[in-house]
This record gives sequence, structure tokens and C-alpha cells, in this order.
Amino acid sequence: MAFDVIIAGAGIIGSSIAWRLAQHGLRVALLDAGRMGGEASSAGAGMLAPGGEIEDRTPWNDFALESLRLYPDFVAELESETGQRIDFQRLGAVDVAASEEEWRALEARGRVQASLAIPSCPLSAGELRKQVPLVRDGVAGALFYPQDALADPYDVMRALRSACLIRGVEIREGVAVEAIRPSADSAEVRTSTGVLGAAAAVLAAGAWSSQIPVEGLRLRRAFPVRGHLIGFHLESSLGPIVRHGHTYLLQRAGGFTIAGTSSEHAGFDRILDPRILSDIHSRAADLLPVLSTKTPDRQWLGFRPGVEGEGPAVGRAGETALWLAYGHYRNGILLAPATAATVAGEITANLETGSSGRSGRR
Repeated sequence: MAFDVIIAGAGIIGSSIAWRLAQHGLRVALLDAGRMGGEASSAGAGMLAPGGEIEDRTPWNDFALESLRLYPDFVAELESETGQRIDFQRLGAVDVAASEEEWRALEARGRVQASLAIPSCPLSAGELRKQVPLVRDGVAGALFYPQDALADPYDVMRALRSACLIRGVEIREGVAVEAIRPSADSAEVRTSTGVLGAAAAVLAAGAWSSQIPVEGLRLRRAFPVRGHLIGFHLESSLGPIVRHGHTYLLQRAGGFTIAGTSSEHAGFDRILDPRILSDIHSRAADLLPVLSTKTPDRQWLGFRPGVEGEGPAVGRAGETALWLAYGHYRNGILLAPATAATVAGEITANLETGSSGRSGRR
């Protein structure tokens, strides 16, 4: 076999898995119908913020917290291997309440999260103004989450490309995976340019994962959840991530400030909706009044990979040589380190267990 592992999907999830597998000396092919990181991975804001997401204890919420714990070392290792800088900032996040009712709900959420090892603390009006000078007046309360962070997914993907190439991963862009036929100890992958074989395969095609037929398996359905975002170049510092309900603002190192978001079940429709963009701008300006007179410098959308059931599909598909890594919804950037560690670890252990006499390993 030419490869030990073939990965369908070269977003942040598939690329992180490829890098980790190659670090173990495996020969990896990373395939994508478009370009590496060209869909949800490049569209995402890059918010790493369990404080704004988690409200109870579940295995997947614990997985998200573990992935956030892994993130600083994940970034440092990528930077060390490639010599490329990644915009990773742990500035925390501030959730604001516009009414006393909202503030009581925020306080209650904070108490629950404290039992889940997600720390937070209330901010006085003066502390809030010091943390976020641009925030609106008249806030009823604010809760600060010191562990929340952000990473520029463009930087992460650029470093992953370099790290994969350094480790010998064969990246094939513009190559669509048309079908996967897994058996107990191998996988045949039919692509738009021919058929490939490997000891294992990974399905990591995000929202497109269910468009790839997998012979002999009934997998959880993946689907797109469209989200719009807008961005502004600001000279002033925002400080931590700022959130109110489903609205958030974060600022990358160069001053580019992203406001989001929306959530629509609209298939793979790539047409920007002016009404949705206007609504995001209005909500963002309500949080940061300075934005009310500014025109967005960029407007775009992406397709979050939704999936049936609870949590993403991560791990081995039955007793076959296929591993699943899709359905991370709005937390693909956050969950990349833990997903890569899990899937690459399982594949490596499985191949080592069954590799006696196998010529495909090196």
C-alpha cells in the first residue's frame, strides 16, 4: 500500500490528525475536494470559549475542556516545528447582561460552571470599563471568564500545512473522495482521480461527510449550518472577547475585529443575506457603539458541520478500519487538539497491534 492512512477532508480536524499521525512515522494522504482549510476552518472566528458554551457536565463538554487545556502546547508545538507564528491569545471573555433578569441568569450559570472547573467572576461597572473600554453603557452586570481564548484559524491552518509537509504528508487538493469501502484491516478510497488503498481511513469532511458513501456502515448524518460574520479594522483595542446572548465580538492581534453570528439551515447556499448581515451589525453596535458608524471591511459566511445526535462523531466506526472525525458544529477550531490526539492515538495503537509483517509501516 502506498499509504498507511488516507484522510478525507483537509480542514483543521483532518489536517491536525494527519500531522499527529505523521509524527508517529505513518505515511499519510490528506485529500480535499477544494483547498486545504478552505471551508469552515477558514471561515470560523476562532473563539475558544467553553465559558460561553458549557452549562452542564457531559462527556463532550469534558472533551471540549480537555481540548482547551491542550491548546497552548498544541500551538507552541506547531510554532516550534514550522517557525511560523500563530495568533493565540488568552485574554478571557466577558459576558454582559442588558437587564436584571439576564444578570440573574448569568450569575446562576456561573455558579453551575464553577462546579465544572470553569472559573468566572463578576465585574463592577468600573472593572468592566477598564477591561472593555469600548463597551456600551447601561450594562446590568458582567461576568469575566479568564480561561477563554482565541486563535486565528488562518494562522493555525498555515502552520498545519507546513507541519504536514515537513512530516511527509502528501496533500492532494482538488481531489474529491467519492466513496469509502472499509474492511476490518484496510480501507479502499475511491477518489476523482483513482482508487487508493490504506491500512486505515479517516472521514473528516465536515458538513460534507454524509455526501461520501461508506459501504457497509450506517453513520450519523452530517449537515451544514450556515453562519454569517462581519469584520472591522479597529485601531482601538477591544480587550477580551465580548458576548451578549448569541452575539460576540473578538479582536485578532492585528486589530481585525470579528462580529458574529447567525445560524441558518439553508443547505450549502453561499449567497450572503443582507438582512442577516445588517442584524449582526446592529447587535454588534449595540455592544460596541463605535461600530454604529463603521462599514464592515469584510462580510462572509461558512458552513458549520452539524450532525445528528449529541456531540461530534469521533472514533472508530465499528470494527472497521475507518475512523470518524466530523460533526464538530461551531467548535471545530476548539476541538482540533483533542480530536487529533484521540483519533491519531487510536489509529496508531491499532496499526501497531496488527502491524506484524505489514509492509506499509515505516
